[in-house]
Amino acid sequence: MAIDAILEKTLDHEPLTRAEAYEIYDNAPLQLLCSVADTLRRQAVDDPTVVTWQIDRNVNITNVCKSGCKFCNFHCKPHEEDKAYITTMAEYRQKIDEALKLGADQLLLQGGMHPRLGIDFYETLFRQIKSEYPQLKLNALGAPEISHIATLSKLSTIDVLDRLHRAGLDTLPGAGAEILSDDVRKRISPAKPSARDWVRVMHEAHNMGIPTTATMMYGHIETPHQRVDHLITIRDLQALKPEHSRGFTAFIPWVFCPKGTQLEREGISPRFSATEYLRIIAMSRIVLHNIRNIQASWLTVGKEVAEIALKSGANDMGSIMIEENVVSSAGATTRFDREAMKATIRRAGFTPRLRDQLYNYRNEQ
Repeated sequence: MAIDAILEKTLDHEPLTRAEAYEIYDNAPLQLLCSVADTLRRQAVDDPTVVTWQIDRNVNITNVCKSGCKFCNFHCKPHEEDKAYITTMAEYRQKIDEALKLGADQLLLQGGMHPRLGIDFYETLFRQIKSEYPQLKLNALGAPEISHIATLSKLSTIDVLDRLHRAGLDTLPGAGAEILSDDVRKRISPAKPSARDWVRVMHEAHNMGIPTTATMMYGHIETPHQRVDHLITIRDLQALKPEHSRGFTAFIPWVFCPKGTQLEREGISPRFSATEYLRIIAMSRIVLHNIRNIQASWLTVGKEVAEIALKSGANDMGSIMIEENVVSSAGATTRFDREAMKATIRRAGFTPRLRDQLYNYRNEQ
């Protein structure tokens, strides 16, 4: 099918075949692709003049992880006692109090696959945080951690999700997706659960009514068509969600940051360019016709490219990230505060609106 016919199909909100998606990814002019994606953005959102953003804090539960992902500088091995830590409740209180003063309404809790932290630890932690800060939303862990906790605690992943949800888990981040290809995952994160496990846990969360996001880390060893395959997997999984469930609330593609990583030592250089990122943003909007929100990852591509992404299919700028450790440890240096975030959105020609995790507008304090 000709490129124009394929893009016309997307404007009718018909899902593309794999071959059609490959064709426009490989051959459609970038300007045309971004124009179509921008039209689809305008159709998808309630107010096309608005770009949303969020205030939250990303706190790492622990830096111990047995996964050993080759793109991660942040983790340490369980035996590295001089480096290893588990965040204490006193430290949580300090971090949460600081975040609330800055207007945060959510805590993004990311852990790692700690070999000794099972379901009881996380239930106790979530309940304690919720008892002291009932207004705070917990966007916590990720599909790989859920699978790991289930294995460690001899439970099903459904049981783990249910127990954590009852303990205070509000939403599940899309972390750990990387590229949903086992060929890729075996090379960059060999101890992490499989692509099928990630998909299954997300499907279970959706069936339980737990909203999630989805991510893609690209620009390392994957092929362009594996990126498209990743998008199609996300789209098809969203199509399976129950009617009552939000499923994936957003999709966030971000580029691999190499500085000091094992992948860099193995000679893998990031294949990032602004034009390639914009192509991925546009393709995300086009392929993911059933996911409303596409986020521009300013942390890994910078403010200027993120601005252009807002006219190429993206409608959200994510969080100002009061704290972020994992990607920053691999070389991401961009930083935002509240005013810089709003100024960037306005410079791109949009009205900034503060939101919560479920994309409801919030009143600014």
